[in-house]
Amino acid sequence: MTVTQAVPPARRAGREHQHNRWAILVLLCVSLLLITVDATVLHIAVPALTAALEPSAVQLLWIIDVYSLIVAPLLIVFGTLGDRYGRKRLVIAGFVLFGLASAGAAFAATPLTLVAARALLGVGGAMIMPATLSLIRQVFTDRRERAIALGVWSAVAAAGAAVGPLIGGLLVGLWWGAVFLINVPILLVLLPAALRMLPEYRDPEPRPWDVTSAALSVLGILALAFGLKEAGSGSLMPFPAAAAVFLTGVALLVWFARRQTRLETPLLDVSLFRRRDFTTGVLGVLLGVFALVGLQLMLAQYLQLVLGDSPVRAAFRMLPLVLSAITGGLVAAHLLPRLGMRATMSGGLALVAFSLTPTLTLGVEGHPVMLACCFVGIGFGVQVALLAASDTIMSAAPASHAGGAAAVEGTAYELGAGLGVAVLGTITTIAYAPGLPDVRGVPSAGMDQARQSLAGAAHVAEEVGGNAGGALLHAARWAFVNALHTTVFVSVVLLSVTAVAVAMLLRRD
Repeated sequence: MTVTQAVPPARRAGREHQHNRWAILVLLCVSLLLITVDATVLHIAVPALTAALEPSAVQLLWIIDVYSLIVAPLLIVFGTLGDRYGRKRLVIAGFVLFGLASAGAAFAATPLTLVAARALLGVGGAMIMPATLSLIRQVFTDRRERAIALGVWSAVAAAGAAVGPLIGGLLVGLWWGAVFLINVPILLVLLPAALRMLPEYRDPEPRPWDVTSAALSVLGILALAFGLKEAGSGSLMPFPAAAAVFLTGVALLVWFARRQTRLETPLLDVSLFRRRDFTTGVLGVLLGVFALVGLQLMLAQYLQLVLGDSPVRAAFRMLPLVLSAITGGLVAAHLLPRLGMRATMSGGLALVAFSLTPTLTLGVEGHPVMLACCFVGIGFGVQVALLAASDTIMSAAPASHAGGAAAVEGTAYELGAGLGVAVLGTITTIAYAPGLPDVRGVPSAGMDQARQSLAGAAHVAEEVGGNAGGALLHAARWAFVNALHTTVFVSVVLLSVTAVAVAMLLRRD
């Protein structure tokens, strides 16, 4: 037997790609950035998108967060499929699907078409994301270099959601579809590079793939989100039916969890959740991203539709959040060893709650300095909490379960993004619609559309014009501000309770 034959396939593939491993890292990080940015890139595009497609409030929420809600349950599924059928093959297929779905989303003519395209984007993203981490572990065989590569990967993953609104604000000034179409030329460059550079790896003894578990996780999360949205708006079904859908989603997820305990090789190792530190870390990731992504959407609409900022100006007004999030990730690496995981995570969540509190005084007039300070505190606090939560998760899991722990963390990240939009968006919708009274001169059909969302009200006001249009827009802005206060209050309470729970549940370092 030759030496080459005796070397395991993963190690042999890593050696063959040592000379261009850093180029491979760049390729994988650009791929990851596309996926993470897409979770929030639409936040500043909401007014332009609403004017073009006129979606209802529920359709708008689905357009924004169906992507994250699809990615979340599929990460673990495609991580397993990559080991079975080949990681490179899965990345290539994901590139193709992501590119086609991006083009379909850019030229979508109806809200439902855009929802379907965003769902396909989620499938493509879920095919790519787990393989990027696995390929880094495969290509970087030196432990020191691997630590650097994984640090870069983590920084890109964390920064993507924060950068999304900035990119969306710059592109939507050209055309709302540009936020999707920009993916296509990037993928046309990445695809041939991936075909040429990426190593292939396939597990010689792959784990069984349980189709039932995959279906339960996806259907359970989507049913839960759909029931939640409909319970808040009732646009497609009455409240009892929406509650039934929500409870069905909960039941499917309970079935999924119980099934994992009976399988010899489960998709998700639920035994990890018996470790208190692990569960607390997952809760920290979920709540941190929940607050960041959900509030980004609400505040981006406030800047444009209440204060009247252009998409580009709104994007730059949110730049302090992006920069502070990046700074928070860097500073947290130094804070963790000194303060410990408990103080760092609970302190980060408490800082977000504290930074949000001044926004309860916002009205229809601008407070640029106060708002910038709030953005700095939110971005910094979320990123500090996320890094501490990530460290808690990986420290609590034994080395033999590191892959499963990483998959759970990624799922919590995407699920937090999806639920942040679903829950906070639904709360805003529930509070906004009753707060908008009838306006003289605006027909009832126009008022119905205006009560769907602030973006819808702005569109109706433009069509009506004159004094009636101005009065509608003024009333809608105040209704949205009052709804935003309700949403922020709920967020502050939730974050504060979580910060206290983390401080009580995590062991002293």
